[in-house]
Amino acid sequence: MLQHILSFLPAQEAVQTCVLARRWSHLWRSTTGLRLVGRDGPGPARDLRKFVGNLLRRHDKRTDLHTVEIKITFDPYSDGDNLPYVVLWIRSAVRRRVRSLTLHHFGPFLDLDTSQQLGPSLYLEGAHIDSPHLTTLDLASVDLECTLLDFASCPALEYLKLHECYISLSKIYSASLKHLSITGCFYDPPCRLHVSTPGLVLRLDNFWGVTPFFENMVQLETAWVNLGRYCQDTCCSYLQYDIYCGADNACLSCDDYSAELVLLGGISSARHLELISEFQNITFSRDLEHCPVFRNLKTLLLNEYWCMPPAGCDRLACILKNSPVLEKLTLELFSKGPNHEVEMKGNYGTMEGMSAISEHLKIVQVKCNAVDEKILEVLKFLRALNIRRTACRDTKLVESFWTSLVLVTREDSMSSNGENIGGCRRRLNLFCSLVD
Repeated sequence: MLQHILSFLPAQEAVQTCVLARRWSHLWRSTTGLRLVGRDGPGPARDLRKFVGNLLRRHDKRTDLHTVEIKITFDPYSDGDNLPYVVLWIRSAVRRRVRSLTLHHFGPFLDLDTSQQLGPSLYLEGAHIDSPHLTTLDLASVDLECTLLDFASCPALEYLKLHECYISLSKIYSASLKHLSITGCFYDPPCRLHVSTPGLVLRLDNFWGVTPFFENMVQLETAWVNLGRYCQDTCCSYLQYDIYCGADNACLSCDDYSAELVLLGGISSARHLELISEFQNITFSRDLEHCPVFRNLKTLLLNEYWCMPPAGCDRLACILKNSPVLEKLTLELFSKGPNHEVEMKGNYGTMEGMSAISEHLKIVQVKCNAVDEKILEVLKFLRALNIRRTACRDTKLVESFWTSLVLVTREDSMSSNGENIGGCRRRLNLFCSLVD
């Protein structure tokens, strides 16, 4: 029990317990977890070098390691001579059959392309891993340079987390991976990163580069996808003129986009989806042209990308039409949350002859910070599908409209122009009819 508790302490503190009493003198030697960090958090590799070397030499080689956590800061100009020691630490962990390996580098991308052999067939050349014991790999700010990242030879690997890593691989293949998280990572090769894993949980957030190509993730349960401002699958025409180019005059980015389903086809088996995108990105819109069917989808969260000009509600209509068992739809429009000024709830009433959306749809939520003409267009679209309001935060809702009306009235009273007053009143009347 004491050895298990010591495994949660930074290695320096675990070793210091040897002075507490005679029975504590050797407990640290057989802990199943090693947390190699600085005294006050991530430490420079040069400061940890001597201590970690002595620790690994004296630690009981017969004890299998469950967890090894390395959190360091690294300056490539002053710490270059210490990089081989980081490699040695990982080599030692693999030899001890580590199950969970974490390497977090706090600083610029850390290049681990050393072509060194690590323990039983584990290579740190671009994090090429071959270990039958590893179940979790967590890397942050690491430069993964390798022609292939193949986890097929890691039959126990279930969790892979890459955060702010520089990825120059061509493939991530795994038959055992259950959780895959790629957040804030940079990808620069000319071809798309191919991801092939059955998966249960996927997170792709703020990926720098062209969108990865996901092969069918047949066991996918949940996926969070946020194609942020750094996605390179963008329409040049929209960036310049706020309109999408057409098929006859496609810009270079749109013309070079893959003729296959890139993202939505691979995640179409999911039961729960969260799909967020910036307006200039074309990944979702081009994928929707192939009309992927989301046969298992139960809950869906979308942002304003799916129901705002210039495409209007066409994208929303398409994904609703192709989600036959959808039960809950959430629209977060120009409001990232978690707190929203305006929240409306509604439900779908089936009507004879209407089959455009799932008859199982029970809950529709619309969340925003203020109700304007853009939000009203979405409400009109939902009402056309026979989705009616059942609840809303009326105080915020009505307050935002009356504030808008008062502001416009003041402006027009000064300009003696009643056109805007009438327009605002028409919007207020339309709002009242939509939420009643």
